[in-house]
Amino acid sequence: MATDRRKTPDFFGEDGLDPVEAATGYPPSSPEGKPENSSAAAGKADETAVKKKAGFYLSVNLLNRFNFKFHELKLAGVAIDNKSTLLEAALGFALDDMDKGKGSQVLKKIGR
Repeated sequence: MATDRRKTPDFFGEDGLDPVEAATGYPPSSPEGKPENSSAAAGKADETAVKKKAGFYLSVNLLNRFNFKFHELKLAGVAIDNKSTLLEAALGFALDDMDKGKGSQVLKKIGR
């Protein structure tokens, strides 16, 4: 039973659309609508955090490497819950690296 349905915006209302809510799906006053400091977000393992399914296309080689690494870590006894946890950690490190600017390895890799 879905109790957390979002209200459909009134496109013809006098208030108009809020760009923050339209982009994120959250009202601007909610804590979920505000991005956290990337270095703090990478270190948090808060189980109560709101999560949202995301869809991205990855190369088959990268996806295979990711799956192999996940299973390799599990076999080595690393306490990793699931693939989402590993992906969140890796993405957090990548975002922190991009915050470095010119010294960023990720930005060098994508040619910026």
